[in-house]
Amino acid sequence: MSQTFSKVATNLPGENAKQLLDRRHRAIPKGVSYGIPTFADTAEGAIVKDVDGNTFIDFVGAIGTINVGHSHPKVKEALHKQVDRFIHTGFNVMMYESYVELAERLAAIAPGEFDKKVLLLNSGAEAVENAVKIARKYTKRQGIISFNRGFHGRTLMTMTMTSKVKPYKYEFGPFAPEVYKAPYPYEYRRPQGLSVEAYEDFMITEFKNFLNTEVAPETIAAVVMEPIQGEGGFIVPGKRFVQEVYQLCKEHGILFISDEIQAGFARTGRYFGIEHFDVEPDLITVSKSLGAGVPISGVIGRAEIMDESNPGELGGTYCGSPLGCEAALAVLDIIEEEKLNERGEYLGKVVTSRFEKLAEKYDCIGDIRGLGAMSAIELVKDRETKEADKELTQRIVKEANKRGLLLLSAGVFGNVLRILMPIVITDEQLEEGLAIFEAALEASVQQTVEV
Repeated sequence: MSQTFSKVATNLPGENAKQLLDRRHRAIPKGVSYGIPTFADTAEGAIVKDVDGNTFIDFVGAIGTINVGHSHPKVKEALHKQVDRFIHTGFNVMMYESYVELAERLAAIAPGEFDKKVLLLNSGAEAVENAVKIARKYTKRQGIISFNRGFHGRTLMTMTMTSKVKPYKYEFGPFAPEVYKAPYPYEYRRPQGLSVEAYEDFMITEFKNFLNTEVAPETIAAVVMEPIQGEGGFIVPGKRFVQEVYQLCKEHGILFISDEIQAGFARTGRYFGIEHFDVEPDLITVSKSLGAGVPISGVIGRAEIMDESNPGELGGTYCGSPLGCEAALAVLDIIEEEKLNERGEYLGKVVTSRFEKLAEKYDCIGDIRGLGAMSAIELVKDRETKEADKELTQRIVKEANKRGLLLLSAGVFGNVLRILMPIVITDEQLEEGLAIFEAALEASVQQTVEV
């Protein structure tokens, strides 16, 4: 390797970070969590530099927000040009062309051979909230089905739809009514002795039973599904399961909503994760990497469904801001020009291959899974019992941070290491990041043995 990209010369936190941490603790509530105890100074591509001069290879990407990399020149140029013209008018007051152009382009790339329209918003949670509103308005039904282990946000409705109790829901109730949680496949933890095919049959039957025993399908407005569960642990359902749920929605007049907030925009090797399953959602929610770090989100949907709402019923002060629209248009250009869908697929193969080699060496690796560059490993204390090893997972994250790699855990048991590097990461940066990952894993396992 001709160049080293990570360099941690101080203890974490360094002296400058310590001062900022003290100010942070005095000014910001503890309910706002943080991962690594330091503060960013500059960031470019897949490299982040902190206020003490330490540099890190980024395998987190602001939780899947920086697919095109930090501070991409095209994004910065687009933002500078827009700031020089105007910052905000409020689309509901005086419109601007970039909102219209972004809507046109999102409608064009979204799956489905039918007319589509697009509503632009601020955040992922707001996109899900509005998808629920739109579905209820169109179907004249109230019920919403989400899935076990799903994550959709921290607002009242999206928190209700989310499965993980701590830290997202504990003591924050009461929750929104008419939200139901359906079973979602977890192939790694299927019952012992059940084949993958038999397990998928079982889960399809469980969903059908759910519509008979838990809620009448005639009362359900929409099923909201992450095609790959993000916070839930990068769990990928079987293709047949997704298609059967989709077909049942069609039979009962239920809208199918694909939550693409973490899986979208080249992360899985496609524009949208749902494209891997050959279904055409009625509505799609998008955010995160759409704006390359600038807040923006949206709902893409069938034109007749999107048009059911009357003027004034959708929107908001900053929804589809000019800065967000310009950033998003640049992102779509970058994905196309730099062939990031193909790059995302390639990165996934490289990471999976490396993880498979690590699994031959370390028994703590229970499962390797993902789609494209949305990759993860699940850590266990024993491969037979599959008991989750949250403590080891946390140690690996800290060890990686100390060695110059930003890393993040996930999963309802807190034992999944998820990889969300910017898709523009160079081969050299990727190789160094994976080497640090392996070194952190080895050191953490050794600590467990010594204890």
